[in-house]
Amino acid sequence: MMGEREAATPGLQPAAPAEWLRLDVRAVAVGALLGAGVAVSAGVPTAAGVASGTSWVVALAWVVPCGLLLVLGGAGLEYVRWRRTQYRISAEQAELHTGLVFLRRRSLARERIRSVDLTANPLLRVFGLVAVKIGTGEASSESTLSLSPVTRAEGERLRLELLRGEQHATDGTLAELDRAWIRYAPISFLAPALGLAAGGAVMQLARWFGLEEELIDRVRDLFTGVPLLLVLVILAAILLVAGLIGSLGLFVEMWWNYRLDREPGTLRVRRGLLTTRSISIEERRLRGVDVVEPLGVRLAGAARVDAIATGLVQQKEDEKADHKTLLPAAPKDLADRIAAAVLREDVAPTAAVRLTAHPRAALGRRIRMAVAAALLPVVVLVVLGLLFTDVLVQLGVILAVVLLPIAVLLARDSYKALGHGITGKYLVTRSGSIRRSTAALQRDGVLGWRVRQSVFQRRVGLATFSAITAAGGGAYSARDADADEGLDFAREAVPGLLEPFVVRG
Repeated sequence: MMGEREAATPGLQPAAPAEWLRLDVRAVAVGALLGAGVAVSAGVPTAAGVASGTSWVVALAWVVPCGLLLVLGGAGLEYVRWRRTQYRISAEQAELHTGLVFLRRRSLARERIRSVDLTANPLLRVFGLVAVKIGTGEASSESTLSLSPVTRAEGERLRLELLRGEQHATDGTLAELDRAWIRYAPISFLAPALGLAAGGAVMQLARWFGLEEELIDRVRDLFTGVPLLLVLVILAAILLVAGLIGSLGLFVEMWWNYRLDREPGTLRVRRGLLTTRSISIEERRLRGVDVVEPLGVRLAGAARVDAIATGLVQQKEDEKADHKTLLPAAPKDLADRIAAAVLREDVAPTAAVRLTAHPRAALGRRIRMAVAAALLPVVVLVVLGLLFTDVLVQLGVILAVVLLPIAVLLARDSYKALGHGITGKYLVTRSGSIRRSTAALQRDGVLGWRVRQSVFQRRVGLATFSAITAAGGGAYSARDADADEGLDFAREAVPGLLEPFVVRG
């Protein structure tokens, strides 16, 4: 009875439920074009293979109907998905109902939503559409809602409503793309990987068209009379050049039109040439920054800035999306200024503190591990050479002469990088040579400490102290620190957290 009287009282009427909305109907056209793309990419090599055994007329008679079926199938599936997909945003939660055969109902509580990211591949951009991913930051597909596609205006409305609830103007631009930064792309370790990928792609295409043996014979004829070692060097140089070109293209695709803005309560990164991305990070989720210096970039005096924030766990399909990167490789002084601006500090914590050096015993550990890693491929080549051909023995000797000095230099550089310290409300750790990382983590963001000490570390009085946090990588470590200094560092950084577990001698 009490509930009935309250419901009848003027001014206390319940709010109208949020309206259910649909995705954009142009999803059907997008599905048809995707089907056409699959049909062309699969049909061309298939038709070439069939035609080599019969004729092009027979090949097209098989391939064209299959291609049309793919186009119609793609459009049909998207139409069914569009009809069976609805979403709504209420005051308490975001809901999504979807499914081709079985209807799935999923919802996320508004207070758990940590990110709303907008992406648009070239096909979506043609139609003025975007894909919206709403996430809670948990590493599970059940913790995200994907709305694809919606109009760009609808995507912006969802981002503003879910992250702040109302429209605000941009507070200011912290950084914009400088085209000179592209010079750092070829000196990353991505270039050799792209070169190998290019070589593999060429071999795969040759196999599709039945030209693999012909390609190998042409290469063999081209290098007739040339020593095998020189042939390997030339091929490696060709692949490296291809990788350098690929790295330039990848940088342009990922970071074109880059811009870092501070909106009220939010940091927003926008970037991309063909596929545009808009990534928002709430400042109240920010726990620090990580200034990352890959070896080649560091030698050129540059660094990138990553956010240490909760709610940035990436799904497998987004592993290459760099959700946490606030600034791509740029001059080091600029990276320090951006790190300070992001944290609203006068000076970046990563540059404001003189870090405590680690004992010389840590150098010995690194030299032994680096030499062992360098000798492993050498030993394999020598053993194979003794069994099969002297060429592999010679290659192993050359590899040893090249790798051992490099291993020792990298070990010494890795030792010089080790350090830890405290400045203001941040603890700072630094480590790495191939990928040097200087992380500044808010001390009140530390949830616990993990102390590891192997048998070999214990013999020389070293230990690794890891600050555990819910943000970023989950742990930031002072590696191979003096055991007593590390305990003092952990106790000072977060007083009282480690004390109950410390046994005093």
